[in-house]
Amino acid sequence: MKIALVHDYLNQYGGGERVLEAFTKIWPEAPIFTLLYDEQGTGRAFRGKKIFTSFLQKLPGAKKHHRAFSLLMPLAIEQFDLSKYDLVLSDSASYAKGIITRPQTLHLCYCHTPIRYAWDDSHKYIKEFGYGGLIKFFIPFLINYIRLWDEAASARPDYYLANSSFVAGRIKKYYHRDAQVVHPPIKTALFHIIEQPHNYFLAVGRFLPYKRFDLIVKAFNRLGLPLKIVGGGPQEKYLKSIARPNIEFVGLVSDQRLKDYYAHCQALIFPQEEDFGIVAAEAMASGRPVIAYAGGGALEMIEDGKTGIFFEKQGVEDLIGAVKKLQRTIFNGQYIREKVLRWDEERFKEKIKMFVEEKYQEFKSKA
Repeated sequence: MKIALVHDYLNQYGGGERVLEAFTKIWPEAPIFTLLYDEQGTGRAFRGKKIFTSFLQKLPGAKKHHRAFSLLMPLAIEQFDLSKYDLVLSDSASYAKGIITRPQTLHLCYCHTPIRYAWDDSHKYIKEFGYGGLIKFFIPFLINYIRLWDEAASARPDYYLANSSFVAGRIKKYYHRDAQVVHPPIKTALFHIIEQPHNYFLAVGRFLPYKRFDLIVKAFNRLGLPLKIVGGGPQEKYLKSIARPNIEFVGLVSDQRLKDYYAHCQALIFPQEEDFGIVAAEAMASGRPVIAYAGGGALEMIEDGKTGIFFEKQGVEDLIGAVKKLQRTIFNGQYIREKVLRWDEERFKEKIKMFVEEKYQEFKSKA
């Protein structure tokens, strides 16, 4: 059985890339087809792999500013020739599921989300990215084109996997397809519990509007409590400009340093609606509670009062209230860690391999 892996774009290392990395451990010889590849941007996690990129790879600025090339991505993903493969496994939050395969090829899609800015987040996307003038006028028409393409492309996979029940619901709503849930892999062995954490709170991620780092900064400006922020992104300059001295921007760090930040923090602040939330799961693997917005994948992993604290609205007062509630609550680090062991990378690989083999045998028996 010849297998090919397909990923949206490899220019960063986040949750989707962790999933792809696990796929490459199951099928180390499988080539990766992706719109763009930046070895440094992915932390060299895929060095040595056979990687095929689209024509976008040669366009100036595409690797660093890939969102500006969204209109070309449907065309680019459809240019890949996958006719010599028996099975294609796409890992998609946007365009990878839109590859075109021959009838004799089984296409399985691990879906992180239907394209956010094409569906439920389209109005928020236009507002948050601050476009003006003619660009802002034309964006709704461009998003409509992407939405129509995405709806057509959603019929191409033979089966769907979803990274959470939350995403499975969105797949059902927008694509009218069923999806089996397999939560993303967590490298639980990398994380450890310490007896006495430090007094700082922690936030980790890319500085994008929907991640709501602005909410974290504003809340901790008022609280005056120590906060460390790990990450980087488009909003970095703005966030630093409004932050008070109790807030430290650490930047991008190695996995070794990140696991130490997790282990020593009072709690992770997680104010966004995520499809799953690997950052939150990693903090829990370190025995640390999570202060989370009560929405999205967080509802599937966090027990209010036992592994974290929820707040119902994405407002400064709500987050401040959750922080104060956490300070009055006693948590069991070992209990928190045990709750995420079910998502260990080895278990993930077993589930994925079993799913792929089962569906391939069914597919061949019908041929």
